[in-house]
Amino acid sequence: MRIHFIAIGGSAMHNLAIALKKNGETVSGSDDEIFEPSASRLKKYGLLPEKNGWFPENISNNIDFIILGMHARADNPELLKAKELKIKIYSYPEFLFEKTKNKKRIVIGGSHGKTTVTSMIMHVLKTSGINFDYMVGANIEGFDTMVNLEEKNPVAVFEGDEYLSSPIDKRPKFHWYKPDIAVLTGIAWDHVNVFPTFENYLEQFDIFIKTINPEGKLFYYGNDDYLTNLVSKNSRINAEKYYEIAHKTDKNGLAVINHNNKEYKLNIFGKHNLENLNASLMICRELGITEDKFLSSIMSFKGASKRLQLLAKNKTGEIYLDFAHAPSKVKATISALKQKNTSVKLTACLELHTFSSLKKEFLPQYFNTMKDADEAIVYFNPQVIKHKQLENLDINYVKNCFGSDINVFTDTEELQNYLIKKNWSDTNLIFMSSGNFNGINFQEFANKLIK
Repeated sequence: MRIHFIAIGGSAMHNLAIALKKNGETVSGSDDEIFEPSASRLKKYGLLPEKNGWFPENISNNIDFIILGMHARADNPELLKAKELKIKIYSYPEFLFEKTKNKKRIVIGGSHGKTTVTSMIMHVLKTSGINFDYMVGANIEGFDTMVNLEEKNPVAVFEGDEYLSSPIDKRPKFHWYKPDIAVLTGIAWDHVNVFPTFENYLEQFDIFIKTINPEGKLFYYGNDDYLTNLVSKNSRINAEKYYEIAHKTDKNGLAVINHNNKEYKLNIFGKHNLENLNASLMICRELGITEDKFLSSIMSFKGASKRLQLLAKNKTGEIYLDFAHAPSKVKATISALKQKNTSVKLTACLELHTFSSLKKEFLPQYFNTMKDADEAIVYFNPQVIKHKQLENLDINYVKNCFGSDINVFTDTEELQNYLIKKNWSDTNLIFMSSGNFNGINFQEFANKLIK
């Protein structure tokens, strides 16, 4: 098969392109900008376009189908040429469903925690010797790519993102997957650029529940009232609640679970992660994995990239990186680190980077989300606001929206100099962002801070 990717440089798109190339397909692609690590990875597999841009001459009847990324626009020249030639065009999630429609599909959705739950399931399945397809939104230790599709695999595990499928398919991605087994971790308003009201956002999860196989099963977090109400409206679904799994903590704040008179020491911490762990356990039990096997496997799980990822540490302090950007995620991340070690201070550093987080009307959603930090820092880049064509943010307005004593920076060099001058003894630091604070190499910077 010959497959062409329009917007091959995206995080998910380039991983799918690599996976298909490794499966023996003929793959090409284009994009108007490709950043790291996508560029290096595409180059390694001979998939990096010779030059950036959109070239209609790339599109011919020799192509079996197109996979269209969200980064492209509806008037993309290559897309228009493909339509003219009547070449089949798939969105990313549509293609994943097409390749797995005859398999057992497990889909993990929710406003937060879905990457971690998916990663935990993947880790346990792999260590249990089970072959499976997957798609996850982060780099996971032990996996070369973020997506894998092989005909021989009987099971597919997908992270179910609620964002739009493509420029010409405005359905949320997770509406495509029609799961046999599903997880919903919780609902907190996000993506206000496409879901302008919370009611509209909530509706997408209601639709997702209705797409579950009638003979399938849904696991959902029991302390989320929105989820509980949605499930009660969809009584035909076989649904089961889950909660934080029973545990204790060791001297380092890491979780320890006792089961069948055996102690399992884990590499994770925090209430939210123990909720995610229980969701993962329930899924794996549905796939025939015993609790003892699950816990033995999960002991070696170190987490997903940018999900409470430990960057550096000294004798009395640690520096973490997390993808948290939505209000509920920020609050949960800070809470987890405070629970881990109450004897040290916590500096929490958040970048407002997404459309939602930079939208003036949405900012009050962050009220008191950083109050548990000993020092709270918020950074945003005015140029990003301009690029997204949003209203400028006033620093005092940002402070008022967070409702706690925060420092606000709009210059990344000033922020870095401020952090360099601080004493990191008896203090933990967490960077939270879906971006990189306008160019920070987090690993190098963490090593510099804590040396």
